[in-house]
Amino acid sequence: MLSEKIEKALNDQIRIEAESSQIYLAMACWAEAKGLEGVAGFMYDQSQEERDHMLKLVKFVNERGGHAQISALKAPDITFNSFKDMFEMLFKHEVFVSQSINELVHIALEERDYATHNFLQWYVSEQIEEEAMARSILDKINLIGDDKGGLYLFDRDIQQITVTTASAESPE
Repeated sequence: MLSEKIEKALNDQIRIEAESSQIYLAMACWAEAKGLEGVAGFMYDQSQEERDHMLKLVKFVNERGGHAQISALKAPDITFNSFKDMFEMLFKHEVFVSQSINELVHIALEERDYATHNFLQWYVSEQIEEEAMARSILDKINLIGDDKGGLYLFDRDIQQITVTTASAESPE
């Protein structure tokens, strides 16, 4: 059974994950309208991934005897000054999500809810990967600068970007 405090915190995270999906969907639409088909595809994939994160939380809450709540979402920004600004926003948003997950872990420990704590470890690792990927993308964008040829190659290659983090590596 989930405590009321944990259930509320998990439902807040469900909303955050849903809003994340909407943010990346808005980014995909903006990129597609600008002719950045690779960036758009990447963002569509990110949007779906965030929706999957939300559904995983929904199922967990319901399986633990709680009631997952689907709430109204805040409308995301739909225009960006540049693709660099868009990816800076993506990075800041991932840092925000990481902070939210960390707060959830803290609440789970306070409530001595070790099952929820264990469940949340997947999200902790996922956020390490998400932040590392966003940081890596920003590094590439900074290397490109204003070079249109670099932007073309970046747009073509973004869907193949992968980042292996220390948390994902298995010890030898």
